[in-house]
Amino acid sequence: MNPYQQAVTDEEFNTNDGQILGGVAIGIILFGQAGYSFPPGSVENAQTFKYPVLFHGIHAASVESVVSPKLDQDVISQLVDAGLYLEQQGCRAIIGACGYFANYLPQVVEKLHTPCFFSSLMQVPMILSSLRPKQKIGVLCANGKVLNSAPVLANCGIHDPSRLVVAGAEELPEMKKILSGVGHYNTYKLEQGLIGLAKDLVTKNPDIGAFLLECTLFPSHAWAIQKEIKLPVFDFSTLIDWVHSAVVRKQFYGYM
Repeated sequence: MNPYQQAVTDEEFNTNDGQILGGVAIGIILFGQAGYSFPPGSVENAQTFKYPVLFHGIHAASVESVVSPKLDQDVISQLVDAGLYLEQQGCRAIIGACGYFANYLPQVVEKLHTPCFFSSLMQVPMILSSLRPKQKIGVLCANGKVLNSAPVLANCGIHDPSRLVVAGAEELPEMKKILSGVGHYNTYKLEQGLIGLAKDLVTKNPDIGAFLLECTLFPSHAWAIQKEIKLPVFDFSTLIDWVHSAVVRKQFYGYM
């Protein structure tokens, strides 16, 4: 046993009014009715994580209302309410389970006291800082047309989109099923389509130094994509693991 770590600490522990559970540092806001399945690796699947997460769905959020350059006031209101609930339950960071939730990030963080991470795209400034000045990031997203016309990029701190090479997956047959909300899709066929998009981007843009997957479903396929393109691949899982490591620090002990 760690001699520097007590099982019980000599201090008072407080709970928030209305708090009914403990031990969950990461809160994740979901679509109320997603209309697609959630394979392991996706943000919506609890088995993806090595630590507890608390899910909370909001009914105003859907592909139509979120994956859009137009802001929906009901989505804003429910995102704030969901964030307040997750704060109440003791969450130390809040994730939005759709990269396009970042469209609403400024309106939500203004009302909360807990840091919010609403898109895997928030990693872009850090990734760009790690690359040579002329290198770029390849981005695979759910809908490339919307990404280029929505405030999500600026809200994620991306002020020079010229260093992004974006491929939207909206024309892939399986992605069309996801975006239309039929409730099912073939994960293998989606993976093959994403690999094809990634390989095509690298072939046409040899200056790509890293990849970022925007959609919450795409981490399920990050390993397969990296196997083909041999580059660093960032996504929602790398973001959430990084955030968790910051809000739940581990004690170091011993000396060598």
